[in-house]
Amino acid sequence: MLAPSRPAANGLSPRAARAHLAADPVLGPVVRQVGAMTLKPLTREPYEALVRAIAHQQVHGRAAEAMLTRLIALFPGQDFPHAEGILALPEEALRGCGFSGAKCAAIRDIALKSVGGLVPTRRAATRLPDEELIQRLVAIRGVGRWTVEMLLIFTLGRGDVLPVDDFGVREGYRVAAGLEAQPKPKALAAIGEAWAPFRSAAAWYLWRAADLAKENRFKAPAAI
Repeated sequence: MLAPSRPAANGLSPRAARAHLAADPVLGPVVRQVGAMTLKPLTREPYEALVRAIAHQQVHGRAAEAMLTRLIALFPGQDFPHAEGILALPEEALRGCGFSGAKCAAIRDIALKSVGGLVPTRRAATRLPDEELIQRLVAIRGVGRWTVEMLLIFTLGRGDVLPVDDFGVREGYRVAAGLEAQPKPKALAAIGEAWAPFRSAAAWYLWRAADLAKENRFKAPAAI
């Protein structure tokens, strides 16, 4: 039996996503409890989003923002340092912002591959499918699939991305479904097929479910 055809969803489409996901037996109660999706992508170039992502890896958010603030201060008049400027920056100056050696290497690789064209501009990225962007960008030092998926959702506003390796997404599903253990990524990917073409919205609702559970405010369904 052929699966029913689904409309394409290039953007986040909050209303359509809410209506579609509300009919799901697991996500429906979450949607009704959380309400309208408030996710609004940031208007940034992929290059900047990737540098910021590297800064935030494995450190507290405030520490990452402090490092980025020091980096931006080295380039007066620029909202964010251009890739060419990063490449011209002495190693000690980058390290002086607080970045580790590994982060410095990753940031320089992002800058190098931006200048070389591997990292597309925001405009060019709109013409590339999700999976093509993922395969291109994971070739960059320090950039994995999860990092690109976050870029797709929060920078480019792609509507059908389900980051199944994300702890919060899997925890949100565990909470919403009343399970004792989180689903494995492969299992969640299969479950998530039913949420297409609104899997980015599904991820957002699952993050909210996990947040509510941490605050003891999630209305748990009957165990299944």
